[in-house]
Amino acid sequence: METGFLIIAGITAVGAIAAMSLRNLVHCALCLTVAFAGLAALYLRLGAQFVGFAQILVYIGAVAILIVFAILLTRSNETESEAGRGRGKWSSLASVGVAFLVFSVLSISVLSGSMANRTAQDLPDISVKEIGLQLMTGYVLPLEVIALLLTAALIGAVLIAMPEKSAANGDAQTRVAHRSPTEAGEKLNDL
Repeated sequence: METGFLIIAGITAVGAIAAMSLRNLVHCALCLTVAFAGLAALYLRLGAQFVGFAQILVYIGAVAILIVFAILLTRSNETESEAGRGRGKWSSLASVGVAFLVFSVLSISVLSGSMANRTAQDLPDISVKEIGLQLMTGYVLPLEVIALLLTAALIGAVLIAMPEKSAANGDAQTRVAHRSPTEAGEKLNDL
């Protein structure tokens, strides 16, 4: 095996394992971002440019950042109870066992199937540039609608999670309210 592949695979595996095993949610999200970046690097090494760049844009640029924002906006100061910590060891062992079982079954089914014995076909001559040109010429409207929808969803999430100031007993107290989307829309209209 190539040294570059082993380094990228190691970084990806370490990032994924750290994302599952760390206790701090922000650190888990950042390790998940490292695992996504490792997968993107593997795709790019395999010659799948579009999938690699889509991995970077969608998973690193959108999903991982959305997870970090969600954690930071909804963070509470509650600590984990002592009773829940004892069960974590057994559930971790059970999770590893189930993951190994699923991986074994999938490996056997893939290796025994007809797809494993097929020869590689010639790759089409489609580049990322051609896909980008097609997106920017033929699919501009759906692309812009998706961008507006994602922007509206992000603004709505911030408004719902934003602390609300309430006047109780004459002084202003800040509290996080669980507002419905209609209440968030009313707040947006007030701005």
